[in-house]
Amino acid sequence: MPQNDTGLNTVTKPKLERPRLYKVILVNDDYTPREFVTMVLKAVFRMSEETGYRVMLTAHKMGTAVVVVCTRDIAETKAKEATDLAKEAGFPLMFTTEPEE
Repeated sequence: MPQNDTGLNTVTKPKLERPRLYKVILVNDDYTPREFVTMVLKAVFRMSEETGYRVMLTAHKMGTAVVVVCTRDIAETKAKEATDLAKEAGFPLMFTTEPEE
């Protein structure tokens, strides 16, 4: 360990940056039933029935809704999982990710 003038050992800790956060965004469409959207939000994002319904309604009214904000890997994994679930059921429901400002 390096010693300074006072004879005490000094330790420098590297400053760690927090990872950049990403938003998972639910994109509204005119084909996917509301109940299915709510079910996907509950299954993939572990939302309650009430929260899932609120997020679904926000996307329905505004065109998009932020579902969750998390690290990039988790955001991309969740968005793909939710989109794939809809695709398997024959719905065009889409989730995207983008960096949070």
